[in-house]
Amino acid sequence: MNAREESVERYLQTKVKELGGVCEKVTVLGRRGFFDRLVVLPGGKILFFELKRPKGGRLSPHQIQRILQYRRLGAVVAVISNSADIDRLLLVS
Repeated sequence: MNAREESVERYLQTKVKELGGVCEKVTVLGRRGFFDRLVVLPGGKILFFELKRPKGGRLSPHQIQRILQYRRLGAVVAVISNSADIDRLLLVS
């Protein structure tokens, strides 16, 4: 993860904590393309976040497949690359 992506991740963690939620780093052994963060907000709202660097960050085919699979199941999955994306999504959630 590069420095810019790390700053987006830190911002996400800060905002989620301010809302009283938890922002967990996720690693799934043997599964490529799983999301970077699992966010649980008060009221039982669960969101999956894939973080990308602000410029030039691209999704791999495995990530695209995973995002589509989870969205078909009704999960909220967001690809974020800046603080505005985070603010917009957490405001709606």
